[in-house]
Parts: sequence; structure tokens; C-alpha cells
Amino acid sequence: MLLRVVDVVLSAFGLVVTLPVLVILYLLGLLDTGSPLFYQIRVGRNQVPFTIIKFRTMRTDTVSVATHLTDASAVTRFGAFLRKSKLDELPQLWNVLKGDMSLVGPRPCLFNQQGLIRERETRNVFAVRPGITGLAQIYNIDMSTPELLAKTDQQLVETMNARLYFKYLVLTTAGRGTGDVIKDKPAD
Repeated sequence: MLLRVVDVVLSAFGLVVTLPVLVILYLLGLLDTGSPLFYQIRVGRNQVPFTIIKFRTMRTDTVSVATHLTDASAVTRFGAFLRKSKLDELPQLWNVLKGDMSLVGPRPCLFNQQGLIRERETRNVFAVRPGITGLAQIYNIDMSTPELLAKTDQQLVETMNARLYFKYLVLTTAGRGTGDVIKDKPAD
């Protein structure tokens, strides 16, 4: 319960403080793709669907699949900057404020990632809110390795406390981890 209060306070504060940045990124996104915000249905706590919001980093015609399955050419130049700087994640502060997500928790997956969902079900990972960052992101474990990711998420769920919550936030803010990486396809 305490961490939920911290989530609300920090996400509200983050939205207020970054509002000028959000507006600038939104306007630049309009110039980049014409549709600066990206909405996608994800698997939430107790496997309840929710709509995640992020800044768009890929062309609008990109197929909705897990990031590691996406062709690197789908990422726009501005999108590459957003992904590298992690600024594409800022709108998720709204998801945290609403209660769909936490600042720290397992990254929410897509409903079509059945292997990952099965692995997370067996490890009770869906008992907590998904997060913007977590242990897997800090250690660069992405959704391309569902079993390892679910094991790491289980470790996060079983060991989470206020000290680790703030540690993961600080490590993420300091630039540790890359999150889901788009893999370049080998040349033919």
C-alpha cells in the first residue's frame, strides 16, 4: 500500500514537472509521424487488460508485435532518439497515476505473447501491477527470452520492498538497462 502512495505522488509530480517536455515531444512527434502517441492493450495485474500510452517511436503502419520481433527499419529517426533516451516512456506516468501500472514492476506484455504469459502465470507474476521499469530492465533481459524474463520477474515480485523499489528507480534514472531492444535482421 505504501508503494502505491509513492507511485501516485511520484507520477503526479513527474507529470507536472515534465509537462513542458511532454508538450515539446508531442509537437515533435506530430511532425515525425502525425500521430505522436501510441496506445496498445497490454496484460495488467491479475491479467486484466489495460491501455498503455507511450510516445510513438515507429511508423504508424508498423504491425503490433513484441518489440524484439519488430523490424529495426520501422523506427523513425525521432523515435530512435526517444527510445535511446527512454523519453518514450514518460506518458506511462499517466498509467501509473491511474493505477494500471507501478513505477517498478514486471513490464506489461501483449496478450499474443502466450509463452511469456504461461511462464508468468506459473510464477504468480500477475499478482502485482506491471511497471515502467524493473529488475529485468536493469539487467537488459527482454521479452525475447520468456522463461528467463518470467524468472527474473518472479524474483522482483518475491523480493520487492521500499529499498529495492527506490534502488531500481535510481538505477533506471541513471541510465542502467536498455529494456526491449529491436534486433537488426541479418542481411540476406
